[in-house]
Amino acid sequence: MAAQFAEQAERERRLPAELSAALADAGLYRLCIPAALGGGEVAPAELVQAIEALATGDAAAGWCVAICATSGMLAARLPEAAAREVYGSGGVVGGVFAPSGRALAGNGDFSVSGRWRFASNVENCDWLMGGCVVFDGETPRTLPGGRPDVLLALVPRERVEVIDTWSVSGLRGTGSHDMALDAVDVPAGRAASLITGRPLADGALYAFPPFGLLAVSIAAVTLGIARAALDDLAALAGVKVPTLATRKLAERAGTQSGLAQAEAGLRAARALLLAAVEDAWAAARAGGAISVELRAGLRLAATHAVGASAAAVDTAYGLAGGSAIYETSPLQRRFRDVHAATQHLLVGPATWELAGRTLLGLEVDDSQL
Repeated sequence: MAAQFAEQAERERRLPAELSAALADAGLYRLCIPAALGGGEVAPAELVQAIEALATGDAAAGWCVAICATSGMLAARLPEAAAREVYGSGGVVGGVFAPSGRALAGNGDFSVSGRWRFASNVENCDWLMGGCVVFDGETPRTLPGGRPDVLLALVPRERVEVIDTWSVSGLRGTGSHDMALDAVDVPAGRAASLITGRPLADGALYAFPPFGLLAVSIAAVTLGIARAALDDLAALAGVKVPTLATRKLAERAGTQSGLAQAEAGLRAARALLLAAVEDAWAAARAGGAISVELRAGLRLAATHAVGASAAAVDTAYGLAGGSAIYETSPLQRRFRDVHAATQHLLVGPATWELAGRTLLGLEVDDSQL
């Protein structure tokens, strides 16, 4: 179904309401919400595979599910009444994890202001979260070690100003506009930290590192894009005879070799990602702490998968020749989409340094994992 709406999503720069409603009805936005609240509370590998399958049809649909589904992890850190208010109603929850806002502490609540970029699927959400630095008066609150105290604040969609900024090269259909709040009161029960907060809900999923889960979800989107791109190339190669050639594209040794190498790279990256997810999941299910090494392994595997996916798409796009530049070719959209995904902070170049420090036994800021 996602593939059927891909052109419309691209054109309208958002997921069509009909598609978003279908995703909601299928429970895809609620995969990480506790079962006690009517959510899926699925194993991380199931989340990865669901997102990957969606992204094979259309990257925008996979991306929006990745963001909104992982937003459900916050439900496990809220008091039960607040969690039921936000997540128990069946509405779509999304938002931005980056601490671009300011939460002024008051008497049992916060006054939240700020502007956040990349609010994916914002127009289809019922509740939105924004990362905030906590302030006591004019002074930012700090944690031991000097880091700012950061929390996520949840507000109803109608209190949010959506600013049309999403004119971009790739992932156009995600509708990731800016959102803004101006001194909106948020009860303390609707704010929590993914860094210092501890899950109030039982379940192995909530011992899984939230940022690691988001990173592997982003990687799942790119794996889906790459899978579709290689399939697109195979279909094209079976019918296209390049200009001044006498044989089909599929009969060329360069096409055969290039496709095979891209396929091997993609399969290897996917296997590494799923292995890292299963290793961390086994530790979560065992009830112990998930080690820094396992958390770093998730981030390493996610970043590698994104890079390998982009490389596979580049190969497919290059081998397709001039056919790939037309709007009638899905390869041009896959090329733009995968290179938009590579820009996400959680799978960016800094991840290699973070993972490398762990492999070398050096001190790392594990709040980033």
